Amino acid sequence: MAEQTAHLALPYLAPSQAQKHVTYNEALRRLDGLVQLAVEAVDAVTPPGAPVEGERHLLGLSPTGDWAGQGGDLAVYADGAWWFATPEIGWIVFDKASETLLVLKAAGWTSV
Repeated sequence: MAEQTAHLALPYLAPSQAQKHVTYNEALRRLDGLVQLAVEAVDAVTPPGAPVEGERHLLGLSPTGDWAGQGGDLAVYADGAWWFATPEIGWIVFDKASETLLVLKAAGWTSV
């Protein structure tokens, strides 16, 4: 059996697992970051100096600092740290900066 869901990488609880609340809370954190997706910026390359809890950015190809090595990913700031998710074809996101709805196609993010 897989350890996480196929699309959002939500962790499964193991039958004999201790501290199930840790895994459950991780799943909630991921859902909160990935559902109803609205980002501060698209093609971002430099992390903000003072990110706000829940802040999300679609990263450019060569991000720096805390985002280094995460090109093309979604960066989510939660619990005082960045975590990353790799978007899949079909994801829809609202870009707050340009007030544009985008969809991920094989060719990249495209305006709807």
